[in-house]
Amino acid sequence: MPTFGRLTAAILFAPLCWYVSLLAIPLFPEGRVPPMWAEINAVIGLLMGWIIAGKRAGDGTSAAIGYGLTTFAAIIFWSLFAHSFIEMIDRSLNKRYDGPSEAVISIMELAAELGGWLATPLVLGTFVVGSLIAALITEYIGSRYS
Repeated sequence: MPTFGRLTAAILFAPLCWYVSLLAIPLFPEGRVPPMWAEINAVIGLLMGWIIAGKRAGDGTSAAIGYGLTTFAAIIFWSLFAHSFIEMIDRSLNKRYDGPSEAVISIMELAAELGGWLATPLVLGTFVVGSLIAALITEYIGSRYS
């Protein structure tokens, strides 16, 4: 059910993911930025903000910190999975795998490689602080206008 808390969370987490994605682009090896990197991450941020943070808006400040960090972790997971899955599909269409099990296993390897490039203090710090601020604003709006 649409609420102001859900709307606020979606509106705040989507541009946060977009901004963090733009911060991360220089960290990739040259020519290795995943296609539609910022756009896919913004959509994931919008969905996770709506589903996770927005659903819990109005539960209190300490809960806001918890669901802010939960949303952060969910965005990281789904973003790594989505981009690794897209890369796996691209590689499988180029016949780089011997079978389907090798392709599925490579998703985790690709996600670990992608996560290794992005695990810097600037990216993670910006994302954690931004997630906490977005969750606190979501909490305020969710409790005020519910």
